[in-house]
Amino acid sequence: MELNHEEMMQEELEQSALDEIPSDEGQAVQDPIPDPSAEKEPEPDENEEIAAEQETESEPEPAGSEAPEPVQRPRRRRQARASNAPVLAIGDRLTVETAAEKARSDLLDLVESMKTQRILTGTIQGVEQAGSRSLAVLYHGDFKIIIPADQAVLLVEDRQGRSPEEILSDTLNKRLGAEIDYIIKGIDQESGIAVGSRLEAMEIKRRQYYFGRDRDGNNLIYEGVCAEARIVSVIRAGIFVDLFGLEVYIPLRELSYQRLMDAGVQYQTGQRVLVKILKIDRSDRSHIQVTASVKQAGENPYEKALKRYSVGNRYVGTVSMVDTTGVFVALDGGIDCLCSYPKRGRPPRGSRVTVRILGINHESNRIWGAITHIAAAR
Repeated sequence: MELNHEEMMQEELEQSALDEIPSDEGQAVQDPIPDPSAEKEPEPDENEEIAAEQETESEPEPAGSEAPEPVQRPRRRRQARASNAPVLAIGDRLTVETAAEKARSDLLDLVESMKTQRILTGTIQGVEQAGSRSLAVLYHGDFKIIIPADQAVLLVEDRQGRSPEEILSDTLNKRLGAEIDYIIKGIDQESGIAVGSRLEAMEIKRRQYYFGRDRDGNNLIYEGVCAEARIVSVIRAGIFVDLFGLEVYIPLRELSYQRLMDAGVQYQTGQRVLVKILKIDRSDRSHIQVTASVKQAGENPYEKALKRYSVGNRYVGTVSMVDTTGVFVALDGGIDCLCSYPKRGRPPRGSRVTVRILGINHESNRIWGAITHIAAAR
């Protein structure tokens, strides 16, 4: 049976289509190559996953159905806090300085002082002996600061037959507990020891304050100005203060308007006091002379208190001191009335007595009287 022309064409097309299909043997079907420009499917957000899980867990299970076993999901670890992260503070400061940071800061202070002559401040904590030499010992953080005696105190001119080492050692020991300025001359980081000099720091301060000037060209330190000073030594007859790099002696009479017999009763080494500069002599730059007073830096209590009393009247007070000149009675207002010895004998210190005022001198701030009655001891 002969096929017509159209049927023959149809069979040829079907046969060619079958020839194009690859066989399973000898040739694998290749996966289509992904198009790099094709848009990737976005990964689900972690928060969205957690929210979806919470919604799924919160949905009630239908009655009669078995609850599926909970799936244990691995917990995400928190990132470890960096070792150099700041420590939060309780107060107003945002961070707290750690021990390592403070040690580094202390070392930088010493290095800066050695390179730039920056003045540091510390307290003399001890005096050590290194052979025949005495050393002042201070601490700046964990660093031990040693200052040789000849770089810590001045050598007095009147030696009275004693050796310089003995005088320096004695003077340095009297300055135990004093707050002083110093600069660093050398550092041994391994041993944690640094060497300093107080005298060089004092010289820098003297140049800065006694010869420095303000914007108007006036001296920074001048007669009549009040300034804060640090007590570096106390003896019975007065005190020595560090006044901007200059040690100044202030006698008993300039310490208080009240009568003092021993400066150590009211003052101690390391204490800060307000002083008034009475006189400055800058004629010799290497030897500045200053006269200062503690009592004149404050208000004179006699100016007001003496107005409370009048000659011939009697007032009560407390015996503050008894010496060869008489009995001193502390009256109200912070003034002392000098009285002669009563016939009944010397009253002990702290006794309550009655005083009759015999005289008042407002110019010299003096008041004197006589004890007329001594209260019986309780």
